[in-house]
Amino acid sequence: MSSFTATQTAATPVTGVRTSYRALVGAGLAATVTAALATTLVAAAGSAAGISLDVAGEPIPVPGFGVMTAIFSVVGILIAVAFARFAFRSRTAFVRTTVALTALSFGPDLAADAGSATKALLMTTHVVAAAIVIPAIARRLTD
Repeated sequence: MSSFTATQTAATPVTGVRTSYRALVGAGLAATVTAALATTLVAAAGSAAGISLDVAGEPIPVPGFGVMTAIFSVVGILIAVAFARFAFRSRTAFVRTTVALTALSFGPDLAADAGSATKALLMTTHVVAAAIVIPAIARRLTD
């Protein structure tokens, strides 16, 4: 008699390699926390160095960088889960999509009513977050 234990996995059609949703989400959440802390530190360092965090005359609170990083990183985790389930080459699809979204995230920063140093700091936080979250999640996806 054989027994079968259900696990949370998705099969990749070509290789048959399975992606564990639990491992994917766990790695994504760990990367989210790391990225949120990193972007908060980058913003604090920029502010300490004299870079204004004002956009359109309103200051961005330093903890806001971590909060926004966490929100959009969770969106990235959801994208990864969807790709793990539905994409033919989930890792490639995820990396291409998230790199494109990171590049698109520069648009509002460039258009913001802020100084060039502020805009550069904002874009730097996007790159820092992406450099932490994208590889951590991509490692858990299959091609």
